[in-house]
Amino acid sequence: MYAVIKTGGKQYRVSEGDELQVELLGVDEGEVSLSPVLLVDGDVVVSAPDALSKASVQATVLGESKGPKITGFTYKNKTNQRRRWGHRQHYSTISITGIKKG
Repeated sequence: MYAVIKTGGKQYRVSEGDELQVELLGVDEGEVSLSPVLLVDGDVVVSAPDALSKASVQATVLGESKGPKITGFTYKNKTNQRRRWGHRQHYSTISITGIKKG
């Protein structure tokens, strides 16, 4: 059985026992419930909104981590205009504990 969940504007395919990094959830540690977009159990595919309203994916937030450093540099020719910038995304690490069909 696996499910497709949506969090942080992205979709992830998860099954029970998976660990993944998602956009920051705002929860330090503990349980969180995510709503699935698609649920597959063998040959049965659940994608209707009324059936998915009963389903849920349970996850445990393990902690926070940082992604890789991204650096950028922009400039305009002949005007001495330069800008160097960097970004490092923060992620929540979660572990999927259960998938309920409802």
